[in-house]
Amino acid sequence: MALLLPRFCAILDRSLRPHRALEEWARLLAEAGVRWVQLRSKQASSAVLLEESRRLLAALPAETRLVVNDRADIALLAGAAGVHLGQDDLPAAQARALLGPEKLLGLSAHNPKQVEDADREPVDYIAFGPIFATTTKSDTQPVVGLEGVREARRHTRKPLVAIGGITVERAAAVLAAGADAVAVISGWQSAPEVSARLEEFRRALGGWD
Repeated sequence: MALLLPRFCAILDRSLRPHRALEEWARLLAEAGVRWVQLRSKQASSAVLLEESRRLLAALPAETRLVVNDRADIALLAGAAGVHLGQDDLPAAQARALLGPEKLLGLSAHNPKQVEDADREPVDYIAFGPIFATTTKSDTQPVVGLEGVREARRHTRKPLVAIGGITVERAAAVLAAGADAVAVISGWQSAPEVSARLEEFRRALGGWD
């Protein structure tokens, strides 16, 4: 049975608005009904990332899936729902062996070959992109556009999560191109009114589910 994920993953990047407390972010996400959150904290030490993961998990509703970026060990220690891996992180098979069969495991891919490779791995979903230009990562791969989403869809039956430069205006088109969900960082987190922006995404996507 295919994994059913919400249409929206809110990636919480600690480098954006770093002075806002994790608990405040959690409140805004919970009030908006967001049920899939990924914690991205690239500069944090292992100890800080573990502490942040635990704090965020405690502040989010029980039904919200919290995924930790890059670190399967931290996700396991924190009691998170799972981990999202990049191409240079722990191999997916080893992460699965560490986490067990029940934890959520995602893997990033940036071209059709990587999508094909990820399709053979023990992962629950594949994050593909960047779809559009993005400013939240300095080491981004080439932009793939909507045609890239269509091509990626032809290479996997696993849930496909599009990422990179996805705005409210572009979200519906990304789903129409074949993505099952969108993952968004600055598109919601940098908004002047975060709650209003999350509601705009919910409407654009036709709901979270």
